[in-house]
Amino acid sequence: MITERIILPTILVLAAVFTGCKSLEVVTKVTTTVGVATGTISAEQAQSIDRSATAVGKAFEKLTPEQEYYIGRSVAATILVDYKPFDHAAATRYINTLGMALALSSDKPETFGGWHFLIMDTDEINAFAAPGGFILLSRGMLHCCRSEDELAAVLAHEIGHVQREHGLRAINSSRWTSAFTILGTEAAKNLGGQQLAEMTTVFEGSISDVTSTLANSGYARKLEREADADAVVILQRVGYNPTGLINMLGEMSRRLEKDTRGFAKTHPDPQDRIKDLKKLIGTVTPEAEHPARQARFNTALGGI
Repeated sequence: MITERIILPTILVLAAVFTGCKSLEVVTKVTTTVGVATGTISAEQAQSIDRSATAVGKAFEKLTPEQEYYIGRSVAATILVDYKPFDHAAATRYINTLGMALALSSDKPETFGGWHFLIMDTDEINAFAAPGGFILLSRGMLHCCRSEDELAAVLAHEIGHVQREHGLRAINSSRWTSAFTILGTEAAKNLGGQQLAEMTTVFEGSISDVTSTLANSGYARKLEREADADAVVILQRVGYNPTGLINMLGEMSRRLEKDTRGFAKTHPDPQDRIKDLKKLIGTVTPEAEHPARQARFNTALGGI
């Protein structure tokens, strides 16, 4: 009987993968009905499994803006445990003003809680784009920027990650895992202590990976390429030179030769991104130089 109780949840998991959430609930209802009729499971177990199927179905639903905001805020708060905010009012005000100008020209000008840009107090080269519009840049990343065009390019790239919901892809995967945790817990209520403990450990381990995936693993090259493409569009809409992104990546590449922390561990080689960007941008007429931009860049970020 224990074996059958373990196999049944497994069948439901496979049903979720191959049939989708709506079909899953139908398949589950049929399976549990047959299970009760044949004595494989009790009526109480059938109700637990049916509730679990509903939970799995909800895991496939698109998050609301409110949910995206609270998830992103939690992710940002977790990151800031390790990277403290940089206490510099002028620099913080500057990147928020510039970031908002870029965000308003993106395909996602509004988020539930608004866009937020913050500097992390570390010379490590790193940046994070959390769901809902929470963008964190390190002082080390700012040091890779020598002009407002280059800083705008960094911010536009991170905005691209948010508008593409790259972070939510990882979060949604965790919600799926969480739903399977409910499934396992519900279906395993009558298992022996050892089996239940083993099952719980497996599921808990998968859930604990979520935040570390966002903060430590970074995005795949395909997603970085998508964010770069969005950055080019955003920069052109606002009037910044998209080659600023290439210039910034070149400076970053030089700095990363001596610093393998943060960005170097979680992102594709900047030189690979530069090659992709050159193909994407092609021949672009450079924007005229704007002395006022350079002046405010130097004033706000000079000496940090």
